[in-house]
Amino acid sequence: MATTVATTTEAPPVLRLDGVSHTYIGQRRRTTVLKNIDYSFRRGTFYTVLGPSGSGKTTLLSLASGLDAPTRGTISFNGEDLTKLGLGRYRNKHAATIFQHYNLLTYMTALQNVTTAMEITGVKPGSGGRRARALELLEQVGLDRHMATRNVMKLSGGQQQRVAITRALACDVDILFADEPTGNLDEDTAQGIIDTFRELAHEQDKCVVVVTHSQRLAAQSDRVLTLRKGKLTE
Repeated sequence: MATTVATTTEAPPVLRLDGVSHTYIGQRRRTTVLKNIDYSFRRGTFYTVLGPSGSGKTTLLSLASGLDAPTRGTISFNGEDLTKLGLGRYRNKHAATIFQHYNLLTYMTALQNVTTAMEITGVKPGSGGRRARALELLEQVGLDRHMATRNVMKLSGGQQQRVAITRALACDVDILFADEPTGNLDEDTAQGIIDTFRELAHEQDKCVVVVTHSQRLAAQSDRVLTLRKGKLTE
């Protein structure tokens, strides 16, 4: 009697880099920071990218998040080239980025920064509305209602970073990118953010990609990538 063996197939990548290279052209020379990178990022996985300063980590993040296009090669979301999908549409609907220097709207409160991002991306948070959902998320990262309704310029650097993290979390996207997201946070708050990243990947099936110098953060991710001399290795 024949025995049927169950087989599983790996899910297709949500983000794919094929032969990606990037060169900066200065007045006197050309500098290639990424060299022919091939890699697939998948849903349900928390990635960290390590590498020395100047290795091209932020450039890699900018390309993968649709802020820039590579000099050579293609980047695809769900099998579609980002240049055909449209970088603006990709950033608006499918990918959110937590920037190292926050990039907050400085004339708004913390709460307004989050709800504005939800409005732009068309997030529908349910019966409680955007305001209630934003307040809930801000509280999860340690910002109470009083802090949430203060102008972001009156918050500390660490508090502003939490607002930036909340803004990205509030947008219902497929991929979350972060550039040194725990650098200005105390140990307990940083651990809370790491736990949130893990939950987003494992319980909400998101793809989470974090550029960091933190070995502690990397140790808690699913896959650790290293960028050195323009090459990405696992």
